[in-house]
Order: sequence, then C-alpha cells, then structure tokens
Amino acid sequence: MKKIILISSLLGLLNAANAANINIVAAENFYGQLAKEIGGKNVEVHSIISNPDADPHLFTTSPSTSRAISNAQIIIYNGADYDDWMKPILKTIDTKKVIVINVADLVGVKSGENPHLWYKPQTFPTLASTLADKLKQLSPSDQKEVSKNLQEFLADNAKVQSLIASNKKMYAGTPVTATEPVFGYMSDALGLKMYGEDFQWKIMNDTEPTPKMIASFQELFTKKTVKVLFYNSQVSDSLTENMKSLAKKNNVQVVGVTETMPVNTKVNQWLTNEVNTTSKALATSKK
Repeated sequence: MKKIILISSLLGLLNAANAANINIVAAENFYGQLAKEIGGKNVEVHSIISNPDADPHLFTTSPSTSRAISNAQIIIYNGADYDDWMKPILKTIDTKKVIVINVADLVGVKSGENPHLWYKPQTFPTLASTLADKLKQLSPSDQKEVSKNLQEFLADNAKVQSLIASNKKMYAGTPVTATEPVFGYMSDALGLKMYGEDFQWKIMNDTEPTPKMIASFQELFTKKTVKVLFYNSQVSDSLTENMKSLAKKNNVQVVGVTETMPVNTKVNQWLTNEVNTTSKALATSKK
C-alpha cells in the first residue's frame, strides 16, 4: 500500500512539474532563445522561424504553427511589418488568456521603419526584462530563478554594449553600405556612415531598384567611397551577388549578416560574434 501511495505521489509531482512549464511561442528563433535563457527549465519554447540557412521572407505558416500557438501562454513576435503572417493567426486566439509581446511596440519602432530590431542594442535587454516580469506573473514560485537568469543575461549583455562602444570610438564615421538594411541599427550604434539606403530598401521590399540607383550603388565600390559591404547571407539573387563580386574586386570588405540566429548559440554570444566580425573587417579596411 505504501509503495502505491509513493508511486502515486511521485507521478503527481511529475505531472505538477510538467504543468508548471510555461509554453512560449516565438516567431523568430533569437526571441525564442532569449525566452529559454530567461525562463530556464520553467519554459517550453517553440520558435517558428529557426533555420539559419533559409530565406525568412519565403516562410509560410503550417498547421504545426497554428497548433503551437494554440497552446501558448506567451507569444513573441517582431512586428513592424516584418512577420505579418502572424496577424491572421493572432486573430484566432483569445488575447485575454495569452500574453502577446510585439517587440516593435516594446522598443518604439513603428510600421514603415527598419524592422530588423534584433540588431538594435536596446532590444534584447528590454525584451529580457519584460519577459522576466511576465514569467514571474505566470509562475510566482519561480521568481528567484527567473531573476537570477535575467541578471546573468543583462551582465553578459553589458559586455556587448561595452564592445559596441569601444568599436564606435575606433571606427565612427567609417563609410559603409549594405545590400539590405538588416544591420542598420547596429551600424548606427557603431557610428558608421551608411550609404545607398534607397537601394537597400528596394531590395528588402523585393522591388526593383531604378537603373540610377543601381549605377549609384556600383559607384560606391568603383570610386572607393565605402570600406565595408554588409550583405544578407540568407537572401541571394543575381543583383546582390553582382554587388558582392564588385565589392571584392575593389577591395571592399564584405561581411555577411543574418535574419535568423545560428543554432546552439546564446543571444549575447551571437551579437558578440557579429560585432567582432564587423570590427575585424573595419580594421582590415583601415590598412
């Protein structure tokens, strides 16, 4: 009889532990990774866009996406017109029962502005603090662990902020360009001087740049106006590939950036790698 009671008690504890896990769905994997880092063992996270080698612009929803969202207690999405495929899905859920975090709203970026918020230095620490507050509301018993995870994340992120500041002192004003404005916020944070933005926005919005825009963009390389070209390594077409080739031909440093975070990487580690890669290219361009 005692064995039966003991087994029953253990099963009850296991079920209670599983029930305590908070289900989080993130539209993009870097937001999902952040949720894992802040929530720790108390969360189950599903990231919808997670393949670092795929073009996120070609993503389409599936029944598995809808199923994941239907079980979510917290939903995180980018907003600012980046993941508009989330809008019809969100209309199907009861927002009174689910916490929905629009990251663009959180950091004050509006529709029509650069949607690549993950390279905005304030985005992750702001979202981390918001997530911690929401997790504590849903599971007060886990407040201590969540607070500890948050403090560890913010301490690591402070090192990223310091790295950005030190690079800004060295390279502020360096002329650069990009095939798309993916790295725009980080470029601004580093104090770099960005050229060819009209061309970049055309490529981002999948519209054809005018012949004048193309010619002006090419001259950035042939006239040695810029030192570095940032390109979206997940999106490839003949025009951007030609621009990469032209940049290399004219000894302009080329740096690939992504719209999806590499797997098995923590957020601050990813940002550090991106800044260090940029720093190396900027240093080489000065030689």
